[in-house]
Amino acid sequence: MARSGVRLLLIGGTALIILGALGFAVSVVTTQTTKDVANIGNLKLQTAETTSLVIPPALSAGALVLGFVLIGGGFYQRR
Repeated sequence: MARSGVRLLLIGGTALIILGALGFAVSVVTTQTTKDVANIGNLKLQTAETTSLVIPPALSAGALVLGFVLIGGGFYQRR
């Protein structure tokens, strides 16, 4: 495996570890969208819709484990 492959393993593993840690830190992501319901002349009726996305802890743990495995593989290939 070339040096660029080892570098990709290390960068990919680091990115997965960061994403996994963020998944544990921020377990719920909430977004809000505003939609126009009706337009009557200058009068605008709008509604706000809130959507929550829950990040499962198992997904965060899997990203962390996979990240550590990739980094370990990168260091093993470097030897």
